[in-house]
Amino acid sequence: ARLEQAGWDMPDFDDSGWDIPQIVDAPKGKLAAQIIQPIKVTETIKPQKVTEPAQGVFLFDLGQNIAGWAQIRLSGPAGTMVKLRYGERLKSDGTLEQSQIKEHVKEKEFQTDTYVLSGRGEEIWEPRFVYHGFRYIQVTGFPGIPSLDNLCGRVVHTSFESAGTFECSNDLINAVQKNALWSYRGNFHGYPTDCPHREKNGWTGDAHLAAEMGLFNFKCAAAYTKWMEDFKDEQRRTGELPAIVPTSGWGYQWGNGPAWDSAYLLIPWYMYQYYGDKRILETHYENFKLYVDYLTGKAENHIVSIGLGDWVPAKTHTPVSVTSTGYYYVDAIIVAEIARILGRKDDTVKYTKLAKNIHKAFNESFYKGDGIYANGSQTALSCALYQQLVDEKERNKVVEKLLANIEKNDAHIDTGILGAKYLFNALTANGEHDVAYQIATQTTEPSYGSWIKRGATTLWEDWKGVASLNHIMFGDISAWFYKNLAGINVDPKNPGFKHIILHPRPVDGLEWVRAEYESMYGIIRSSWRRNGQSFRLDLTVPANTTATVYVPAKTINSVTESGKAADKAENVRFLRMENNAAVFEIGSGNYRFLSKKLKLMEK
Repeated sequence: ARLEQAGWDMPDFDDSGWDIPQIVDAPKGKLAAQIIQPIKVTETIKPQKVTEPAQGVFLFDLGQNIAGWAQIRLSGPAGTMVKLRYGERLKSDGTLEQSQIKEHVKEKEFQTDTYVLSGRGEEIWEPRFVYHGFRYIQVTGFPGIPSLDNLCGRVVHTSFESAGTFECSNDLINAVQKNALWSYRGNFHGYPTDCPHREKNGWTGDAHLAAEMGLFNFKCAAAYTKWMEDFKDEQRRTGELPAIVPTSGWGYQWGNGPAWDSAYLLIPWYMYQYYGDKRILETHYENFKLYVDYLTGKAENHIVSIGLGDWVPAKTHTPVSVTSTGYYYVDAIIVAEIARILGRKDDTVKYTKLAKNIHKAFNESFYKGDGIYANGSQTALSCALYQQLVDEKERNKVVEKLLANIEKNDAHIDTGILGAKYLFNALTANGEHDVAYQIATQTTEPSYGSWIKRGATTLWEDWKGVASLNHIMFGDISAWFYKNLAGINVDPKNPGFKHIILHPRPVDGLEWVRAEYESMYGIIRSSWRRNGQSFRLDLTVPANTTATVYVPAKTINSVTESGKAADKAENVRFLRMENNAAVFEIGSGNYRFLSKKLKLMEK
């Protein structure tokens, strides 16, 4: 109504699920449909049980932590006031606990809906223009004794379709994947948030750490494109960015720094890699340069020490200067590469030189020799490896120190949110995929499996589970499933999956994996199964694309495709043997590779 009064052309909205229009600023006279990011009800969940922990207090348990609201069905005298309070924990007496997620809120009532009955028979009601994060709904004032049919949970998030699926023979991995999907959806309402209850803030670090898993699992490009415009609006003339976008001010004074702010460069860069569309790079290029130049002004001898570091580590803290300088280096590389893509030769030279200077300073400042960076933490070592800051002649030493650290921690992760992305990818890229898988499947604290054993239905904010129970910042593990278990990878030289790298990595303890991803060219499928020492790999490569495929094998003679010797099969070209894999170039189509006499764990 306010928009119509302002003279905007409003589209009609029905009740088919498009429940909340998220209004964003736009010039007067612009078609409202162009500036509305729909928030959609995607699922209805029936509670698993209802209890009465105190007289007249009814507690509904959905069995799943969600973002959204409750729909209630009831009848009673006119004027009856019913209150619904939402949360994700219970007190020892079985009533709702809200104190942990209420810490930033001054109002007395938080995550609370109130409904006053009209008295006209059965009434079905749900709120609008609000959403909550919760598993439990506590109802007071209900006329009578409710049953499970009197209430349901409504799952709500920004409207985007599924882009990919992943499943495997390990139930724990499947549970982690499921929880990651719930957390991603629950933390996207117009923009990516940290949590759907306590803050609902667009913390940029949380968002970029989960961006690749988002791109693999959902068609979220439009939502990210809109959010990047918010970054552009928030950026100050100095180039400074806040750690929260959008923000009313919080995030400029605390939290901002390259480990968070780099979302502005990383997410468009990921989108270019996954979709091949360079328009978003062109749109924001000057602002990217402005930000890197801002960091240069904050650096001392090319070392940046501002901002947050490896947030909520399991045990060991890593110096902020390590992770902040690492992202400064990555940002310079990204700007140099975008400059090359856009034909900006002078900028290519300038930022390539800057990146080389940062690389040199990083090693002079943090490399202690004998494979040790900074304090030798898992985050420091994997940061240097993952962000390509290790001199090649020192790489094996750094990997050895990382493995020693992991062994010292009984094959458990000892990182915060930054290191959780670095660690798994660095291990796999350096031939230690079995170690990465061992960490991923631990069930004792700290681990993803510990969360699952303790009843988690979403990803948590910290390894101990003392803070929020619905955060997405540890979510990159889902992207690791796609890239390294299923083996579906972007080729950096051919963005948009025009050329695909298919590199599945079988590991002891995993019998099969199935994944697919809907690229811009069509569905990419990777499905493999082990049977003793044989390995079967079924692939689909979409039209107008090609792929490089790695088939685990002892020799080329042990590999067939569709029953023929692989090096003689149609549309298959043998390239080389590499690290116990036969490498082939293939065109579009469906393939079945079979490899015999496979010994997986041999280095």
